[in-house]
Amino acid sequence: MGQSIVVNEKPSSNPGVIRFETNRALTGMDHERYLAGQDIWGQRPPDELARRLLAKPAVAGVQINGNMVTVDLNKGFGSDGLLEVIENLYRFYPDGEAAPEAEAAPAEDPAAEAAPAEEPAADAEPVADTDA
Repeated sequence: MGQSIVVNEKPSSNPGVIRFETNRALTGMDHERYLAGQDIWGQRPPDELARRLLAKPAVAGVQINGNMVTVDLNKGFGSDGLLEVIENLYRFYPDGEAAPEAEAAPAEDPAAEAAPAEEPAADAEPVADTDA
């Protein structure tokens, strides 16, 4: 449930900085900057994305502007797994898991599968509207 974000990882001229370009805007016209150890109080998509990225030991800071996510890496770390975090921002259930409401009665019950749908009788008269 939910859609994945299409993300392209782009190199940066600064070592230890990775840029990700998404197919949708995550912020308005303003820059959003988050640092490791900082409390993030908001509930907007950039706030949630920053929380998820900063939970990774590789991330020292995150800056989000429009559809660009810039990640400052801690020394000695790479960008492994960060692209997937961004892609799955709007995913509520991972692939392969069924949504809770999609789970139905057990398939072993042959009566549930074999019961035909009831059709109205051909000789039944339509009910007249008595309000007129």
